[in-house]
Amino acid sequence: MFKQHPKGLLAAAMANMGERFGFYIMMAILTLFISAKFGLSETTTGYIYSAFYASIYLLALVGGVIADRTKNYKGTILFGLILMAVGYLLISIPTPTPVPNFGLYLTLTCLGLLVIAFGNGLFKGNLQALVGQMYDNNEFSDRRDFGFQIFYMFINIGGFFAPFIAIGVRNWWLKVNNFDYNASLPELCHKYLAEGANMNSESLARLQDYANAAVLNKVPVTDLSAFVNNYLDVFNRGFQYAFMAAIVAMVISLVIFLVNKNKFPDPSKKAVAKGEEHKITREEVQMSANEIKQRIYALFAVFGVVIFFWLSFHQNGYSLTLFARDYVDLSVINIDLGFTSIKGAEIFQSVNPFFVVTLTPFIMWFFGTLKRKRIEPSTPMKIAIGMGIAALAYIFLMIFSFVLPSKEVLNTMSETQISAIRVTPWIMVILYFILTVAELFISPLGLSFVSKVAPPHLQGLMQGAWLAATAVGNSLLFIGGILYTTVPIWACWLVFVGATAASMIVMLSMVRWLERVTLSASKA
Repeated sequence: MFKQHPKGLLAAAMANMGERFGFYIMMAILTLFISAKFGLSETTTGYIYSAFYASIYLLALVGGVIADRTKNYKGTILFGLILMAVGYLLISIPTPTPVPNFGLYLTLTCLGLLVIAFGNGLFKGNLQALVGQMYDNNEFSDRRDFGFQIFYMFINIGGFFAPFIAIGVRNWWLKVNNFDYNASLPELCHKYLAEGANMNSESLARLQDYANAAVLNKVPVTDLSAFVNNYLDVFNRGFQYAFMAAIVAMVISLVIFLVNKNKFPDPSKKAVAKGEEHKITREEVQMSANEIKQRIYALFAVFGVVIFFWLSFHQNGYSLTLFARDYVDLSVINIDLGFTSIKGAEIFQSVNPFFVVTLTPFIMWFFGTLKRKRIEPSTPMKIAIGMGIAALAYIFLMIFSFVLPSKEVLNTMSETQISAIRVTPWIMVILYFILTVAELFISPLGLSFVSKVAPPHLQGLMQGAWLAATAVGNSLLFIGGILYTTVPIWACWLVFVGATAASMIVMLSMVRWLERVTLSASKA
């Protein structure tokens, strides 16, 4: 796989795999952790989740500027890894639940998330820029798309295992404390703390049933207040212990990067060498300025389109996880390891990276076959096709959601009624399969497009801008939570069908222009 690629690709992919492993441990459980820790509604949790996810990518723009100006890509990446480890430490320190001081503890959690976001901003875009620079060599330039697909596949190897670790650690701590996992308990526990015996009768009955079932020694719960406080504390400490595993992943990624540091290109040396071998004339400067303008226009056109893909795709850690928690029959998924069990709504977060890893070789073979036959679509066309596939994913989920009650109605139903309407987990698996195919047509090829079209002296900045476009989409993720809790479930998914389908149409209208810019850049 790596024989026809630069020798630094494997090292970069491994370093990124370790970092992504830690990151996806956190992202698999972040929404449910914030909600369970502080008793926040789905909508309020969404505001925090959106702000954090947006800041991750927005700060990548800052990281790109820092690396471009200092030409110290490697040092910037290393500092980013260290900062992320510090951020994970801040949110992993076990604290009591319910929190004794809501404002203070929520602020500390948000501070930890901000440190992680800044570290990620220094790391993510700049490592991608280094990978892109490996393919500036004519020997490897025609393998750029394949190189980024391999790089992207390794990201998702870490992402596949991460949710299992997060769930396993959380459920292990529950078991140590004589509790079993129940996805619905934290929300009901906080509702009991807020309303007490004034809860509606259906919710109170469900809480009592869930509480009795959650105690492993089968002793009936007679003091709901004591149970609620104890269960919430154990549940959330389990989450925080899971965050500690992310610190270990950061250290591993740091070691891999340091050991292989010399295999990565040095942009500052490259710039000096290029300046020594070629003096630029006034005419070339003018021509270059015009070309640079066209390249930047093309890049920002694509950035504008993919905003709507990320708005829809990154619902996987938010509204789609809430959907899995509330509407999917999770009882059929239980991997008993003895000391812990792998079960929970978060488990579906491993489905997407699994399909990325397994489908990437097939996608590479498929595109390779088309290339040999000289009928391979251009990168812009692939991105447009990916948008259409994403629309199909939400159409699929929308069809199965027509018969489901709204979240508001769900809260008034009995356990028997809820069990009767729960859907098979296979719906989530198929949904993520379709979304993953869309992702493979968009994300790795988008990275390749940026590295190919971006002016050489703006590589880090434009990779950061790609991530900033992702940030804009992520800043709107809260829309998913608002829709999820206020409109029929099928109507929630209809909005994402419209967003991705409209993006596909816009992208198709620009394909020929983008292909001309890409061709011009490849000849430069």
